[in-house]
Amino acid sequence: MIHELNLRPEMEDSADLLFAPDGGINGLQSLQRDRLKARLSTNPPVLRPDWDFNWPLMSLGLVCVISALSAFIYVESAGRDHRVSSQASAPAGPVRLISAEVAVTPPAYTRQAAHRETTLDLKVPQNTKLIWRLRFAPDAENVRLVFHDGQSVALRRDGDIWTATLSAERSRLYRIAADGLPQQPLHRLEVTPDAPPKVEAVLPDRALTLVTPGQTQWPLVFAARDDYGVAPTAELRVIQAQGQGENITFRERTMTLSGHGGATETRFSTRLDLKALGFATGDDLIVQLTVRDNRAPSPQAVRSPSLILRWPSDLGAESTGLEGLARQTLPAYFRSQRQIIIDIEALLKEKPRLKPDTFLSRSDSIGVDQRLLRMRYGQFLGEKAEGEPEAPAGHAGSLGEGHSADDGHDHGSASPAFGDGGNVLAEYGHTHDETEAATLLDPETRATLKKALDEMWQSELHLRQGNPQTALPHAYKALGYIKAVQQATRIFLSRVGPELPPIDDNRRMTGKREGIASATLGVTAAPSPDAPVVALWNALAERPGAKGELPLGALDSWLRANESRVRDPLSLLAAVEAVRADPDCAKCRQDLRARLWGVLTRPPAGVAHRPAPTAAGDRYLDALERQP
Repeated sequence: MIHELNLRPEMEDSADLLFAPDGGINGLQSLQRDRLKARLSTNPPVLRPDWDFNWPLMSLGLVCVISALSAFIYVESAGRDHRVSSQASAPAGPVRLISAEVAVTPPAYTRQAAHRETTLDLKVPQNTKLIWRLRFAPDAENVRLVFHDGQSVALRRDGDIWTATLSAERSRLYRIAADGLPQQPLHRLEVTPDAPPKVEAVLPDRALTLVTPGQTQWPLVFAARDDYGVAPTAELRVIQAQGQGENITFRERTMTLSGHGGATETRFSTRLDLKALGFATGDDLIVQLTVRDNRAPSPQAVRSPSLILRWPSDLGAESTGLEGLARQTLPAYFRSQRQIIIDIEALLKEKPRLKPDTFLSRSDSIGVDQRLLRMRYGQFLGEKAEGEPEAPAGHAGSLGEGHSADDGHDHGSASPAFGDGGNVLAEYGHTHDETEAATLLDPETRATLKKALDEMWQSELHLRQGNPQTALPHAYKALGYIKAVQQATRIFLSRVGPELPPIDDNRRMTGKREGIASATLGVTAAPSPDAPVVALWNALAERPGAKGELPLGALDSWLRANESRVRDPLSLLAAVEAVRADPDCAKCRQDLRARLWGVLTRPPAGVAHRPAPTAAGDRYLDALERQP
């Protein structure tokens, strides 16, 4: 009873004071007892007497319960052993697949969550990790995954579960096989390959852009997208081409651009400072962006189309009225005039230390070089007299005086020299007339070259007379005209008709046919690249049950070599397996024949169907019919 009262919170675990004698408590305990009595008067407890347990009787009942439970367990165990022994003695049934589960873990860069599939037909991204978990009843042996290409993967036993791990790299068909397991249907393992990113130029909207007056920057904007994500940075390749003709130099630099936007669609933009790049007249600026995706471990890289910014050079007004074909040329020997100037200046510096005879001999030698150069340039003006003015009065014999073929000077060589267009044309080409070289240049360029030849002749004249200081100004003027000719980087070739061989009249109209081969040629059919497909398509047209095997093996070899040509290779493989399993199945044969028709190569030529008339065309035809 005291324990039951102490369970009440208002008793504060002091119920034993209510039953203590008055003389056995102190003043504080007496005060606590009065407080408890006041509380009990307002909320009196309901007290029950304690149970009077009969311990011997309870012990006897517990013993009886334990005995009955032991007897039940013994009987149940004996019955189970009897059933197990009966099942062991009975023959085992066929193996059945009772549960199948596939754990799918896509690559991390796809940002797809791992999940489990209860179906065996799978469609997953490339390089996905697959784990099969299979259970059989009764337990099976030698469990494996058999693919259509002959490969098989053995499963490992883990208790009563069979597991296999595979990385999905390409699409295939497979079935589950085990000892005692009936043939299972084919299942699809369709792998979605990671497509490379796509990049396109947004600004500018054309491949070739010309510099506008006052332009100092070139804005560039590229858009890139990928199915799983574009890398946050891209490389911009900048190539600057400077010069003209054969004198072109290239400078290449690479810049790193940061993208902005979503993960699968990103834009890269920048502004190129033309002044900082040294962009000048006649230059070309070529840019190309390289974008990568997030595929690991080997990202796929794609380059954008090239964009060109061109600053065209001012070549002046081009000649008109010329019927010819333009070609780019810049002869290498156009720069040899500068070497003659260098030799003249070196000779003038050494004049105080040289003897008069030595000085005259070296000046004459430079004059000979000037003459050779003038003759080479004269080839482009036709006859030598056209580019070589007649000597003034009183100087007619100045060049030839005291010179002969063996005087020690080089008076020209008949053999072709490097860069000598005239000599190369004479030795290896076919010249129609003596003035054809004169048609290589337009009139404006020919006039400039003639001025250069005149100045060369004056320079040669003074050099051969031993006056290099007088020849130097003419040499500089000749160099200036030659540089002007360099700017005219186009020559024009006259159009001439074909030169056919002459007709031999002795061989015509004689009627003799000796030595003439027969014009009849055998017609041989070109080998068809789809011969196995055509053979199987024709064989499937026969009635089911006909004699002869279908050429399915040849189709398997063809499909392995031409899988990329088939839109849905897994469906075609499944149709082939269905016919292989049941050759007499009419529905299976029709399905395979229909799929083969879509694989056959279309004929190279055919009659095009007339397009259906539009509404305006119908009205026009109706109006024609209504006319009387």
